[in-house]
Amino acid sequence: MEKHLPVVAWLHIALSAIGIIIALFLFGIIAGAGLLSKNEIAIAVTAVVAWSLAILIFILSVPGIIGGIYLLKRKEWARILLIIVAILDLLNIPFGTALGIYTIWVLMKDETVRIFKAAESNR
Repeated sequence: MEKHLPVVAWLHIALSAIGIIIALFLFGIIAGAGLLSKNEIAIAVTAVVAWSLAILIFILSVPGIIGGIYLLKRKEWARILLIIVAILDLLNIPFGTALGIYTIWVLMKDETVRIFKAAESNR
């Protein structure tokens, strides 16, 4: 399992970074469409939708980056965080589902738990 931990961590970091890029892209497209209309109501509505969507995706992406970084450092709380993120990722078809299944498989193994217990006792 030792070789799977960095793979899980980097995949979560990468998928979450892609999520943040998508949030910025969608913000630009939605807010830009409102600005192009030159209608005050459309500008206001698209601004609210763009901000709301971007913030939601950002909030859902940040835990994957934080969990991935600290999983590389063998923090037990990061393992728990990524299990939670993986459960949520199961709804993100198709890549999130695959990553969620892989993450749960790796992080729930007894061998992985022992790796983290050993890392905690070495501190």
